[in-house]
Amino acid sequence: MAFSIVHGDIVQMKTDAIVNAANSRLLAGSGVCGAIFQAVGPKAHQLQEDCLAQAPCPTGQSVLTDSYGLKAKYIIHTVGPVWQGGRSGERALLTSCYATALALAAEHGCRSIAFPLISAGIFGYPKAEALDVAREAAAAFLKHHDMDIYLVLYP
Repeated sequence: MAFSIVHGDIVQMKTDAIVNAANSRLLAGSGVCGAIFQAVGPKAHQLQEDCLAQAPCPTGQSVLTDSYGLKAKYIIHTVGPVWQGGRSGERALLTSCYATALALAAEHGCRSIAFPLISAGIFGYPKAEALDVAREAAAAFLKHHDMDIYLVLYP
């Protein structure tokens, strides 16, 4: 199993799980989160109810929901850190996002998962550093597990 970087739309990924870059209240938002809720369409209110039942979600943690008709079976919602200059534990929290999402995927029998570049959008995490964290977290996980891990970058 491998770690791959692909350009595309995360909601179109044919993986067992996709990861939503969520806010701690697990409310529909913008960016990746907004795209996921929009793609769910008429069942978005059910997805929102499922999220609210598990809220709040602390930074660095993840929760799992049904995908409500997307190509993936599950959506894993993870709350990334807001960039504050790098001296507030952001790297450890971002690493935890990947680790907790991968652990949930493994618990639910997933053989493949697609991540966005967590926290690198409106949360302001520098993209190069966020990419390093994603690669390191995937490599650490793959030492002990078999899963295809994709990092999906929007073109």
